[in-house]
Amino acid sequence: MPHPVSRRAFMTAAAAALAAPAVVRAQGEGPLRIGVLADMNGPYANLSGVSAVTAVRLAAEDFGKERPDIPVEVVQGDFQLKPDIGLAVARNWFDNGEVHAIADLPMSALALGVSQLAREKNRVALFSGTATEDLTGRYCGPNHVHWTYDSHAMAATVANAIMDRGLDSWFFIAADYAMGASVVRDASAIIGRRGGKVLGVARHPFPGPGDFSSYLLQAQQSGARVVCFANAGEDLVNCVKQANEFGLAAGGITLTAMLMDVPQVHSMGLKEARGMFCSTAFYWDRDGATRAFTARLLPATKGLRPSQNVAGAYSAALHYLRAAAAAGVPQARRDGAAVVAKMKELEVSDPLFGPARVAPNGRLMNRMYLCQVRRPEEQRYDWDYVTIAGVTPPEQAFRPMAEGACRLPA
Repeated sequence: MPHPVSRRAFMTAAAAALAAPAVVRAQGEGPLRIGVLADMNGPYANLSGVSAVTAVRLAAEDFGKERPDIPVEVVQGDFQLKPDIGLAVARNWFDNGEVHAIADLPMSALALGVSQLAREKNRVALFSGTATEDLTGRYCGPNHVHWTYDSHAMAATVANAIMDRGLDSWFFIAADYAMGASVVRDASAIIGRRGGKVLGVARHPFPGPGDFSSYLLQAQQSGARVVCFANAGEDLVNCVKQANEFGLAAGGITLTAMLMDVPQVHSMGLKEARGMFCSTAFYWDRDGATRAFTARLLPATKGLRPSQNVAGAYSAALHYLRAAAAAGVPQARRDGAAVVAKMKELEVSDPLFGPARVAPNGRLMNRMYLCQVRRPEEQRYDWDYVTIAGVTPPEQAFRPMAEGACRLPA
Protein backbone atom coordinates (compact mmCIF):
# COMPACT_ATOMS: atom_id res chain seq x y z
CA MET A 1 0.00 0.00 0.00
CA PRO A 2 1.45 3.44 -0.88
CA HIS A 3 2.30 5.74 1.99
CA PRO A 4 0.23 8.94 2.22
CA VAL A 5 2.12 12.11 1.31
CA SER A 6 1.53 15.29 3.32
CA ARG A 7 0.54 18.44 1.51
CA ARG A 8 3.72 20.11 2.76
CA ALA A 9 5.92 17.30 1.45
CA PHE A 10 4.06 17.33 -1.85
CA MET A 11 4.45 21.10 -2.25
CA THR A 12 8.13 20.92 -1.34
CA ALA A 13 8.75 18.16 -3.89
CA ALA A 14 6.73 19.99 -6.52
CA ALA A 15 8.65 23.21 -5.97
CA ALA A 16 11.94 21.36 -6.29
CA ALA A 17 10.79 19.73 -9.51
CA LEU A 18 9.57 22.97 -11.04
CA ALA A 19 12.73 24.87 -10.07
CA ALA A 20 15.18 22.62 -11.91
CA PRO A 21 18.87 23.47 -11.50
CA ALA A 22 20.12 26.48 -13.44
CA VAL A 23 22.90 24.94 -15.53
CA VAL A 24 25.66 26.43 -17.63
CA ARG A 25 27.12 23.47 -19.52
CA ALA A 26 30.74 23.14 -20.58
CA GLN A 27 33.19 20.42 -21.46
CA GLY A 28 35.63 19.07 -18.91
CA GLU A 29 35.10 19.75 -15.22
CA GLY A 30 31.84 18.94 -13.50
CA PRO A 31 29.80 21.92 -12.31
CA LEU A 32 30.28 24.01 -9.25
CA ARG A 33 27.09 23.36 -7.34
CA ILE A 34 25.42 25.70 -4.83
CA GLY A 35 22.59 24.41 -2.65
CA VAL A 36 20.07 26.95 -1.35
CA LEU A 37 18.80 25.68 2.01
CA ALA A 38 15.68 27.78 2.54
CA ASP A 39 12.33 28.02 4.27
CA MET A 40 10.09 27.38 1.28
CA ASN A 41 6.66 27.28 2.94
CA GLY A 42 6.96 28.37 6.57
CA PRO A 43 7.06 31.62 8.59
CA TYR A 44 10.28 32.80 6.92
CA ALA A 45 9.25 31.97 3.36
CA ASN A 46 8.83 35.65 2.42
CA LEU A 47 12.36 36.35 3.66
CA SER A 48 13.88 33.26 2.09
CA GLY A 49 12.09 30.71 -0.08
CA VAL A 50 11.58 31.25 -3.79
CA SER A 51 13.16 34.71 -3.61
CA ALA A 52 16.46 33.38 -2.22
CA VAL A 53 16.59 30.52 -4.71
CA THR A 54 15.93 32.94 -7.57
CA ALA A 55 18.59 35.33 -6.30
CA VAL A 56 21.26 32.61 -6.30
CA ARG A 57 20.18 31.59 -9.81
CA LEU A 58 20.65 35.20 -10.91
CA ALA A 59 24.14 35.14 -9.40
CA ALA A 60 24.91 31.98 -11.37
CA GLU A 61 23.53 33.62 -14.50
CA ASP A 62 25.64 36.76 -14.04
CA PHE A 63 28.74 34.73 -13.30
CA GLY A 64 28.06 32.69 -16.44
CA LYS A 65 28.32 35.85 -18.51
CA GLU A 66 31.77 36.47 -17.03
CA ARG A 67 33.00 32.88 -17.17
CA PRO A 68 30.93 30.79 -19.61
CA ASP A 69 33.65 28.14 -19.43
CA ILE A 70 32.78 27.26 -15.81
CA PRO A 71 29.56 25.24 -15.35
CA VAL A 72 27.35 26.13 -12.40
CA GLU A 73 24.28 24.42 -10.95
CA VAL A 74 21.87 25.64 -8.28
CA VAL A 75 19.78 23.18 -6.25
CA GLN A 76 17.29 23.88 -3.49
CA GLY A 77 16.06 22.31 -0.28
CA ASP A 78 13.41 23.09 2.34
CA PHE A 79 14.55 22.47 5.91
CA GLN A 80 11.01 23.06 7.26
CA LEU A 81 12.38 25.19 10.12
CA LYS A 82 13.84 22.08 11.76
CA PRO A 83 17.61 22.14 12.32
CA ASP A 84 17.86 18.35 12.29
CA ILE A 85 16.23 18.18 8.86
CA GLY A 86 18.44 20.99 7.61
CA LEU A 87 21.60 19.28 8.85
CA ALA A 88 20.52 16.01 7.23
CA VAL A 89 19.97 17.76 3.90
CA ALA A 90 23.31 19.57 4.16
CA ARG A 91 25.19 16.40 5.04
CA ASN A 92 23.59 14.53 2.14
CA TRP A 93 24.41 17.37 -0.25
CA PHE A 94 28.04 17.42 0.84
CA ASP A 95 28.45 13.64 0.91
CA ASN A 96 26.36 12.52 -2.07
CA GLY A 97 25.17 15.52 -4.06
CA GLU A 98 28.51 17.10 -4.88
CA VAL A 99 27.28 20.41 -3.48
CA HIS A 100 30.27 22.66 -2.91
CA ALA A 101 28.57 25.57 -1.12
CA ILE A 102 25.31 26.06 0.78
CA ALA A 103 23.58 29.44 0.85
CA ASP A 104 20.77 31.29 2.69
CA LEU A 105 19.92 29.25 5.89
CA PRO A 106 17.51 31.65 7.65
CA MET A 107 17.86 30.12 11.12
CA SER A 108 20.75 30.68 13.50
CA ALA A 109 20.63 27.26 15.15
CA LEU A 110 20.87 25.55 11.77
CA ALA A 111 23.61 27.90 10.59
CA LEU A 112 25.77 27.10 13.61
CA GLY A 113 25.44 23.40 12.85
CA VAL A 114 26.15 23.78 9.13
CA SER A 115 29.21 25.93 9.87
CA GLN A 116 30.76 23.00 11.71
CA LEU A 117 29.68 20.56 9.02
CA ALA A 118 31.22 22.70 6.28
CA ARG A 119 34.50 22.69 8.16
CA GLU A 120 34.35 18.94 8.70
CA LYS A 121 33.69 18.30 5.00
CA ASN A 122 35.89 21.16 3.76
CA ARG A 123 33.03 22.75 1.84
CA VAL A 124 31.63 26.29 2.04
CA ALA A 125 28.68 27.89 3.85
CA LEU A 126 27.37 31.28 2.71
CA PHE A 127 25.19 32.73 5.47
CA SER A 128 22.96 35.64 4.52
CA GLY A 129 19.75 34.93 6.44
CA THR A 130 21.26 34.38 9.88
CA ALA A 131 21.38 36.84 12.77
CA THR A 132 23.71 35.36 15.36
CA GLU A 133 26.97 37.26 15.69
CA ASP A 134 28.61 34.09 17.03
CA LEU A 135 29.22 32.90 13.44
CA THR A 136 32.08 35.38 13.25
CA GLY A 137 32.80 35.31 16.96
CA ARG A 138 33.37 32.20 19.03
CA TYR A 139 32.13 29.92 16.23
CA CYS A 140 34.07 31.51 13.40
CA GLY A 141 35.81 29.12 11.03
CA PRO A 142 37.78 28.88 7.78
CA ASN A 143 34.90 27.45 5.73
CA HIS A 144 32.10 29.98 6.10
CA VAL A 145 31.31 33.65 5.61
CA HIS A 146 28.55 35.84 7.01
CA TRP A 147 26.84 38.35 4.76
CA THR A 148 24.20 41.05 5.28
CA TYR A 149 23.63 41.62 9.04
CA ASP A 150 24.11 40.14 12.47
CA SER A 151 22.78 40.78 15.94
CA HIS A 152 25.55 43.21 16.84
CA ALA A 153 25.00 45.30 13.69
CA MET A 154 21.24 45.44 14.25
CA ALA A 155 21.74 46.49 17.86
CA ALA A 156 24.37 49.08 16.99
CA THR A 157 22.08 50.59 14.38
CA VAL A 158 18.69 50.52 16.12
CA ALA A 159 19.53 50.67 19.82
CA ASN A 160 21.90 53.60 19.40
CA ALA A 161 19.38 55.53 17.30
CA ILE A 162 16.60 55.07 19.85
CA MET A 163 18.87 55.84 22.80
CA ASP A 164 19.86 59.05 20.97
CA ARG A 165 16.19 60.03 21.25
CA GLY A 166 16.30 59.73 25.03
CA LEU A 167 14.30 56.48 25.20
CA ASP A 168 16.35 54.56 27.74
CA SER A 169 14.12 51.87 29.32
CA TRP A 170 13.55 48.71 27.31
CA PHE A 171 11.59 45.48 27.36
CA PHE A 172 12.32 42.61 24.93
CA ILE A 173 9.92 40.05 23.49
CA ALA A 174 12.26 37.46 22.02
CA ALA A 175 12.10 34.17 20.17
CA ASP A 176 13.59 31.54 22.46
CA TYR A 177 16.38 30.35 20.21
CA ALA A 178 19.83 31.48 19.05
CA MET A 179 18.75 34.56 17.09
CA GLY A 180 16.58 35.95 19.89
CA ALA A 181 19.29 35.32 22.48
CA SER A 182 21.95 37.05 20.36
CA VAL A 183 19.80 40.11 19.70
CA VAL A 184 18.87 40.55 23.38
CA ARG A 185 22.49 40.07 24.47
CA ASP A 186 24.00 42.53 22.00
CA ALA A 187 21.30 45.18 22.32
CA SER A 188 21.36 44.96 26.13
CA ALA A 189 25.12 45.55 26.13
CA ILE A 190 24.74 48.75 24.10
CA ILE A 191 21.80 49.96 26.20
CA GLY A 192 23.75 49.33 29.40
CA ARG A 193 26.90 51.08 28.16
CA ARG A 194 24.82 54.14 27.34
CA GLY A 195 23.17 54.30 30.74
CA GLY A 196 19.85 52.70 29.82
CA LYS A 197 18.03 49.86 31.53
CA VAL A 198 16.49 46.60 30.35
CA LEU A 199 13.40 46.12 32.51
CA GLY A 200 12.57 42.63 31.33
CA VAL A 201 12.74 39.93 28.69
CA ALA A 202 9.83 37.66 27.75
CA ARG A 203 10.86 34.67 25.66
CA HIS A 204 8.38 32.80 23.49
CA PRO A 205 8.78 29.43 21.76
CA PHE A 206 9.65 29.24 18.08
CA PRO A 207 7.59 29.15 15.98
CA GLY A 208 5.48 31.38 18.19
CA PRO A 209 2.13 30.56 19.79
CA GLY A 210 0.13 32.95 17.60
CA ASP A 211 -1.34 34.62 20.68
CA PHE A 212 1.27 36.92 22.24
CA SER A 213 -1.08 38.64 24.70
CA SER A 214 0.67 37.40 27.85
CA TYR A 215 4.06 38.64 26.61
CA LEU A 216 2.63 41.99 25.57
CA LEU A 217 0.96 42.45 28.95
CA GLN A 218 4.31 41.86 30.66
CA ALA A 219 5.87 44.48 28.42
CA GLN A 220 3.06 46.95 29.03
CA GLN A 221 3.20 46.50 32.79
CA SER A 222 6.99 46.83 32.96
CA GLY A 223 6.88 50.58 32.47
CA ALA A 224 9.43 50.40 29.66
CA ARG A 225 9.40 53.22 27.13
CA VAL A 226 10.59 50.90 24.35
CA VAL A 227 9.30 47.44 23.50
CA CYS A 228 11.70 45.67 21.17
CA PHE A 229 10.74 42.54 19.24
CA ALA A 230 13.68 40.16 18.91
CA ASN A 231 11.89 37.80 16.55
CA ALA A 232 11.07 37.73 12.85
CA GLY A 233 8.73 36.45 10.16
CA GLU A 234 5.12 35.72 11.08
CA ASP A 235 5.90 35.96 14.80
CA LEU A 236 6.97 39.58 14.37
CA VAL A 237 3.91 40.40 12.25
CA ASN A 238 1.59 38.94 14.89
CA CYS A 239 3.40 40.72 17.72
CA VAL A 240 3.10 44.14 16.10
CA LYS A 241 -0.57 43.69 15.19
CA GLN A 242 -1.46 42.52 18.69
CA ALA A 243 0.64 45.27 20.31
CA ASN A 244 -1.52 47.80 18.50
CA GLU A 245 -4.68 45.99 19.62
CA PHE A 246 -3.41 46.35 23.20
CA GLY A 247 -2.76 50.05 22.59
CA LEU A 248 0.98 50.01 23.35
CA ALA A 249 1.94 52.57 20.70
CA ALA A 250 -1.16 54.67 21.39
CA GLY A 251 -0.12 54.73 25.04
CA GLY A 252 3.24 56.27 24.23
CA ILE A 253 5.41 53.14 24.05
CA THR A 254 7.89 53.05 21.17
CA LEU A 255 7.74 49.78 19.26
CA THR A 256 10.82 48.63 17.43
CA ALA A 257 12.16 45.51 15.76
CA MET A 258 15.77 44.59 15.19
CA LEU A 259 15.00 42.26 12.29
CA MET A 260 12.13 43.63 10.23
CA ASP A 261 12.07 43.83 6.45
CA VAL A 262 9.71 45.05 3.76
CA PRO A 263 7.87 41.70 3.37
CA GLN A 264 6.86 41.94 7.06
CA VAL A 265 5.84 45.60 6.73
CA HIS A 266 3.74 44.56 3.73
CA SER A 267 2.05 41.86 5.81
CA MET A 268 1.38 44.26 8.71
CA GLY A 269 0.37 47.28 6.65
CA LEU A 270 1.62 50.81 7.22
CA LYS A 271 -1.16 51.57 9.68
CA GLU A 272 0.17 48.89 12.03
CA ALA A 273 3.90 49.40 11.47
CA ARG A 274 4.02 53.18 11.09
CA GLY A 275 6.87 54.92 12.85
CA MET A 276 8.75 51.75 13.80
CA PHE A 277 12.53 51.70 13.51
CA CYS A 278 14.47 48.76 12.10
CA SER A 279 17.84 48.07 10.52
CA THR A 280 18.70 46.63 7.14
CA ALA A 281 21.72 46.05 4.94
CA PHE A 282 19.62 46.37 1.77
CA TYR A 283 16.47 48.21 0.74
CA TRP A 284 14.90 47.42 -2.61
CA ASP A 285 14.18 51.09 -3.43
CA ARG A 286 17.47 52.61 -2.26
CA ASP A 287 18.90 53.37 -5.70
CA GLY A 288 18.88 52.35 -9.35
CA ALA A 289 20.94 49.22 -8.75
CA THR A 290 18.65 47.88 -6.02
CA ARG A 291 15.58 48.62 -8.14
CA ALA A 292 17.11 46.84 -11.15
CA PHE A 293 17.90 43.76 -9.03
CA THR A 294 14.35 43.78 -7.69
CA ALA A 295 12.90 43.98 -11.20
CA ARG A 296 14.79 40.83 -12.17
CA LEU A 297 13.30 38.93 -9.23
CA LEU A 298 9.66 40.00 -9.56
CA PRO A 299 8.56 37.55 -12.29
CA ALA A 300 9.48 34.64 -9.99
CA THR A 301 8.24 36.19 -6.76
CA LYS A 302 4.83 37.44 -7.91
CA GLY A 303 5.56 41.02 -6.95
CA LEU A 304 7.16 40.33 -3.55
CA ARG A 305 10.02 42.78 -3.00
CA PRO A 306 13.24 41.19 -1.76
CA SER A 307 14.45 41.19 1.81
CA GLN A 308 18.05 41.84 2.77
CA ASN A 309 18.50 38.07 3.14
CA VAL A 310 17.70 37.62 -0.54
CA ALA A 311 20.05 40.36 -1.72
CA GLY A 312 22.74 38.89 0.50
CA ALA A 313 22.25 35.45 -1.02
CA TYR A 314 22.86 36.92 -4.48
CA SER A 315 25.94 38.86 -3.41
CA ALA A 316 27.51 36.01 -1.42
CA ALA A 317 26.91 33.46 -4.19
CA LEU A 318 28.37 35.73 -6.89
CA HIS A 319 31.46 36.47 -4.80
CA TYR A 320 31.87 32.76 -4.01
CA LEU A 321 31.81 31.87 -7.70
CA ARG A 322 34.34 34.55 -8.58
CA ALA A 323 36.61 33.37 -5.77
CA ALA A 324 36.25 29.75 -6.91
CA ALA A 325 37.29 30.79 -10.41
CA ALA A 326 40.27 32.71 -9.02
CA ALA A 327 41.34 29.76 -6.88
CA GLY A 328 40.89 27.38 -9.80
CA VAL A 329 37.88 25.14 -10.25
CA PRO A 330 39.67 21.84 -9.52
CA GLN A 331 40.87 23.18 -6.18
CA ALA A 332 37.52 24.84 -5.47
CA ARG A 333 35.72 21.53 -5.89
CA ARG A 334 37.87 19.79 -3.26
CA ASP A 335 39.01 22.58 -0.91
CA GLY A 336 36.34 24.90 0.44
CA ALA A 337 38.73 26.63 2.84
CA ALA A 338 40.87 27.72 -0.11
CA VAL A 339 37.84 29.37 -1.72
CA VAL A 340 36.88 31.16 1.50
CA ALA A 341 40.46 32.41 1.80
CA LYS A 342 40.18 33.77 -1.74
CA MET A 343 36.83 35.39 -0.86
CA LYS A 344 38.64 37.28 1.89
CA GLU A 345 41.40 38.29 -0.49
CA LEU A 346 39.20 39.64 -3.31
CA GLU A 347 37.14 42.82 -3.14
CA VAL A 348 33.36 42.37 -3.23
CA SER A 349 32.26 44.25 -6.35
CA ASP A 350 28.55 43.72 -6.95
CA PRO A 351 26.09 46.65 -7.18
CA LEU A 352 24.19 45.69 -4.01
CA PHE A 353 26.92 45.45 -1.35
CA GLY A 354 30.15 46.44 -3.05
CA PRO A 355 32.67 47.78 -2.84
CA ALA A 356 33.36 45.90 0.38
CA ARG A 357 35.68 43.30 1.83
CA VAL A 358 35.34 40.13 3.87
CA ALA A 359 37.15 40.44 7.19
CA PRO A 360 39.50 37.67 8.43
CA ASN A 361 36.73 36.33 10.68
CA GLY A 362 34.43 35.86 7.66
CA ARG A 363 32.28 38.95 8.24
CA LEU A 364 31.36 40.98 5.16
CA MET A 365 32.00 44.57 6.16
CA ASN A 366 28.93 46.24 4.65
CA ARG A 367 27.00 49.34 5.64
CA MET A 368 23.84 49.13 7.73
CA TYR A 369 20.86 51.42 7.23
CA LEU A 370 18.53 52.72 9.92
CA CYS A 371 15.00 52.66 8.52
CA GLN A 372 11.78 54.16 9.81
CA VAL A 373 8.45 52.91 8.53
CA ARG A 374 6.41 55.56 6.74
CA ARG A 375 2.96 56.65 7.83
CA PRO A 376 0.17 55.71 5.41
CA GLU A 377 -0.21 59.30 4.17
CA GLU A 378 3.53 59.43 3.36
CA GLN A 379 3.47 56.47 0.95
CA ARG A 380 4.10 57.54 -2.66
CA TYR A 381 3.69 54.24 -4.54
CA ASP A 382 3.38 50.49 -3.99
CA TRP A 383 5.96 49.06 -1.58
CA ASP A 384 7.21 52.55 -0.66
CA TYR A 385 7.41 51.56 2.98
CA VAL A 386 10.43 53.06 4.72
CA THR A 387 12.60 56.13 4.94
CA ILE A 388 16.34 55.60 5.29
CA ALA A 389 16.98 57.67 8.41
CA GLY A 390 20.68 56.98 8.88
CA VAL A 391 23.71 54.97 7.79
CA THR A 392 26.03 53.03 10.10
CA PRO A 393 29.52 52.42 8.66
CA PRO A 394 30.72 48.82 8.87
CA GLU A 395 33.44 49.64 11.39
CA GLN A 396 30.74 50.91 13.78
CA ALA A 397 28.12 48.29 12.93
CA PHE A 398 30.07 45.07 13.38
CA ARG A 399 31.94 43.90 16.43
CA PRO A 400 35.73 44.26 16.11
CA MET A 401 37.33 40.89 15.54
CA ALA A 402 39.51 41.30 18.64
CA GLU A 403 36.37 41.49 20.81
CA GLY A 404 34.53 38.54 19.33
CA ALA A 405 36.55 35.51 20.53
CA CYS A 406 37.36 34.41 16.97
CA ARG A 407 40.58 32.37 16.89
CA LEU A 408 41.30 32.75 13.19
CA PRO A 409 44.40 34.82 12.36
CA ALA A 410 43.59 38.51 11.88
